[in-house]
Amino acid sequence: MSYWLLCLCFLQLICSQASAQTDPTKGFTEQPLDQSNFEIQKPYDKSVDQRYSFVDGVHKLWVYSTDKPHTPTSNTEPRTEIRIRVFGASTQASTLQVRVYNGQLMYYRSVVLDSNIYDRWFKLNVIHDVEASKVQIYVDGVLKYAASGHGGDSHYFKCGVYAQNNDSNYMESRWKNIKILQK
Repeated sequence: MSYWLLCLCFLQLICSQASAQTDPTKGFTEQPLDQSNFEIQKPYDKSVDQRYSFVDGVHKLWVYSTDKPHTPTSNTEPRTEIRIRVFGASTQASTLQVRVYNGQLMYYRSVVLDSNIYDRWFKLNVIHDVEASKVQIYVDGVLKYAASGHGGDSHYFKCGVYAQNNDSNYMESRWKNIKILQK
């Protein structure tokens, strides 16, 4: 089963147009995105509206480095994320992570996907072909990286902010036009 996630990602708010490329969504069917298939994960001692807003079609998520994890028993760093039940992995916690370090969009911490991404909109597309165990990452319609999946049969996707190594005091991301397509 193949899944496709199409979203526009924001790390501060200035729009850039995606270039016209081959349509990687051809042959896919859009799935609904609503409360039935996503939840907001946020610091357990905060209410949703203290770390998440949805205004004019834009999901805004933020977290502070001093925030607590999403559950009292978690050993993870602070996060505020939209958890969509679609993606995941069996040999590790994730099939892929797209992270930001010093204005660079990265696959985990190993491959630079794009630079100078602060303060602008960009289009992020992820194709996860579960059967073939393949993941493709597109930025603004251009294939930036292809990798093997990490197995598993319980999958979900998260978008938002998650403190990692050398985190800032305040972290924020904005997302709009999030779509899930399935083949």
